[in-house]
Amino acid sequence: MSIHELVGTYGYLAVFVLVAVESLGVPLPGETALIAAATYAGHTHKLSIFLIFAVGAAAAIVGDTTGYWIGDKGGYRLLYRYGRYVRLDESKIKVAHYFFERHGGPVVFFGRFVSILRTYAAFLAGTTRMRYRRFLAFNVAGGIVWAGLYSFLAYYAGSFLSKVSTPFEIVFASLAVVVIVIGIVVLRRQMSTLVERAEAAYPGPLARPDERGVCAPTRTADRTSAEGQPEGPPDDSGGHGSEGPPGDPSSR
Repeated sequence: MSIHELVGTYGYLAVFVLVAVESLGVPLPGETALIAAATYAGHTHKLSIFLIFAVGAAAAIVGDTTGYWIGDKGGYRLLYRYGRYVRLDESKIKVAHYFFERHGGPVVFFGRFVSILRTYAAFLAGTTRMRYRRFLAFNVAGGIVWAGLYSFLAYYAGSFLSKVSTPFEIVFASLAVVVIVIGIVVLRRQMSTLVERAEAAYPGPLARPDERGVCAPTRTADRTSAEGQPEGPPDDSGGHGSEGPPGDPSSR
């Protein structure tokens, strides 16, 4: 059954499930379902565009939040044990933590508009223990802007999009491939610099999952200050400090 048939048969439910599950971390065509539903509404007026927008935004927020908690509770354990099998060694895990600690908000917000990041950004935010309240703010903003932009644009395009849907999808898929390739090239060129910065921020071996009592990915015993007190990760948050141990209410 095609996306258009799913939307025509199940309506809002199809939009919610596909968007939420994609945001959860499963590569399903959630964005395509949102656009198809909005186009269908503009062409037939059998669905409300306002409900499509609301359902899409809610599904994006719920799916990302669930993905975040899955990453927070078990993502690090998975990466620690099996990351090397998908070319995620210690240095790259540290880079992920370093990057999300400093740029996690924009990644979560703008990742909503990029297919690969839309699927995995929330999981990685939880795995690297991005501060939940910060994640939630950017997640809600990204979900609302994304759902509003795609649903209303597709709705007002209406029958035009239904006539050119195949060329439209081909063009955007091609653009997405180009963007992804450019991103990979830039990331590879910057990887050595990021590895050095991440290693300087989190020296020493990765903490075992059962020893990971703080947000930083290294053992606290390997990171002590001159006074003998444990150091947290470098703080560039304007003096607010980094988040506390997982499950600590003060860190959420």
